[in-house]
Amino acid sequence: MGDAPFIPLSFTRHTPEIMLERAKAFADTADRRRSVRTFSPDPIPAGVLDECIRAAGTAPSGAHKQPWTFAVITDPAIKAKVRAAAEEEEQENYGGRMNDEWLDDLRPFGTNSEKPFLEIAPALIVVFRQAYELKADGSRGQNYYTQESVGIASGMLLAALNHAGLATLTHTPSPMGFLGDVLGRPKNEKAFLLIPVGYPSEGCEVPALERKALDETIVRYG
Repeated sequence: MGDAPFIPLSFTRHTPEIMLERAKAFADTADRRRSVRTFSPDPIPAGVLDECIRAAGTAPSGAHKQPWTFAVITDPAIKAKVRAAAEEEEQENYGGRMNDEWLDDLRPFGTNSEKPFLEIAPALIVVFRQAYELKADGSRGQNYYTQESVGIASGMLLAALNHAGLATLTHTPSPMGFLGDVLGRPKNEKAFLLIPVGYPSEGCEVPALERKALDETIVRYG
């Protein structure tokens, strides 16, 4: 045992029947999650985003450093700045940074450099990865497995938002350094993911996609 204080684990062991029922219910909820690019401007009820981010913050992290920051943007002026900067990067991407195969893979979905959802969605959540710990005296401390830790937290955030009844989009206008500049974040924070969140617009449509079957994604040993 280490020298950190330990407490009894709070854990409920369900019957096999309840376990399977809960697993199926969650899988069904997750299966309804889709990436949405047309949002309603309707506001999100107070407290919902906070609780979803609280759930994301329960993710495991290297040495329990919790190397994440979740920036919630609802200010229209800031959203406009984010959109302008994102579209500038995306114009570069679609205009030459992306190779032909990448552009061909995107073509069926009709995406382009215009990102109006960044202003229309009632909230944007920017997930920042703390590449290192920035101490009060300005010195650096180590963080560990930050990509993995923040990736897990981001997945949990998306699941929580979907479970709460909100639509999301994972937007990565690479490079994303402009997000730290627009929001004035400290130098140790690196933008990891930009998530527009809200309700889908009236009549919202998404591509008719099929997810891989379970047998295509699972390999069993034993």
